[in-house]
Amino acid sequence: MRLRHLTATAAVVSCATVGLMAQAAGGRFVFNGMEFSSRQAYVDSGMRCSTPALSDAEVNQLERQHSAWRRSRGSVNWKSIAANVDVPIAFHVIHDGASGKLTNQDIQGQLSVLNNAYAGTGFSFTVSTVDYTDNKAWFNMGSGSVEEYNAKHSLTIDSSTHLNFYTANLSQGLLGWATFPSNLASEPEMDGVVILYTSLPGGSAEPYNLGDTATHEIGHWLGLYHTFQGGCRPPGDSVSDTPAERTAASGCPTDRNTCPILSGNDPVTNFMDYTDDDCMDEFTAGQVERMHSMVEEYRTQL
Repeated sequence: MRLRHLTATAAVVSCATVGLMAQAAGGRFVFNGMEFSSRQAYVDSGMRCSTPALSDAEVNQLERQHSAWRRSRGSVNWKSIAANVDVPIAFHVIHDGASGKLTNQDIQGQLSVLNNAYAGTGFSFTVSTVDYTDNKAWFNMGSGSVEEYNAKHSLTIDSSTHLNFYTANLSQGLLGWATFPSNLASEPEMDGVVILYTSLPGGSAEPYNLGDTATHEIGHWLGLYHTFQGGCRPPGDSVSDTPAERTAASGCPTDRNTCPILSGNDPVTNFMDYTDDDCMDEFTAGQVERMHSMVEEYRTQL
């Protein structure tokens, strides 16, 4: 299943973005004020997505639980059982008074990218609420920081029925992160996605400024792993129709095959890899089925 996302046309992040542009010179990659020896080095650093990586033991435990739950439901077509899941988004726009104050056009541009990326999956997205918070400390939050904790506990809106979507500047060159469905019951206030505000369509976070950081992080929020989860070892990302991938890809490589003893080239165009936004255009049928079964088990009020 190939699902083409929109390019950045409508929304333009209107706030100041001095010093936020990604640059490549002499192999160097400068992103959001941090310098890396190459774009691949940036990807390898884990800054592309700071969603907590699960250990093999944690994955095995979660997959045993999910498999048992699926067996208890019998033979089910997961895509058809929840064919039309409308996800209300509570947008929390965090800014510092000078930067980060997204416009309605910015938000609508991101929404259009999401709905186009998820077209055909049975998931759609609408804006439920938008709030603005002027807080410099929260604006520069890091993953797992006190600032993230305080912002989420202050701003979250019923995470059982909403996707809480936080935009901020983020520290350490981070693009975004998310929580998994299985964490909702134990940590409802922390549930949601956090996105670098300049990664929205038309922002300055090249080559990650077409809005697909949000597409990627929402994939985690709906239960998907990275395509390179587990490397070349089964069960990989626990989806049978995504070829195994040893490591994350950067840019938009062709004929990349990091698991040559297994079938298929690396899924570099998949939204759950680390390639550039203009390279990503696909969720597989297996990923769609997994997202629906994860929602049916863990996000039952959507």
